[in-house]
Amino acid sequence: MKITLASLKAKPIEKLIVESVDLSLYIAHAVVDGEQRLIVERDGKPLKTRNLLEMKKAFRPLKAERVVLIQRSPYDEMVGQGFAAADNTMELPLGPGFEALPAWVDA
Repeated sequence: MKITLASLKAKPIEKLIVESVDLSLYIAHAVVDGEQRLIVERDGKPLKTRNLLEMKKAFRPLKAERVVLIQRSPYDEMVGQGFAAADNTMELPLGPGFEALPAWVDA
């Protein structure tokens, strides 16, 4: 399912997930009412940024219990190993929210 940033402002967010899709491409998901939803722009396209600070700026009006960065490692595939039965997703906490941005970001 999808949800817009504007819709998220009015909902209690259990967890914001910033997913590192590629070297410098991030997309976002939100867990609302126990369900993970893709965060989209007004036009329905996924919210994408090229760095974490831009994602932090987009999330500034939101309040979430947890904010995490997830990354899936393609290492096994890169070295020719077969599909691993275990999920090799790394989840890193980004803090309780995005309220602590550097002063120069506001400019």
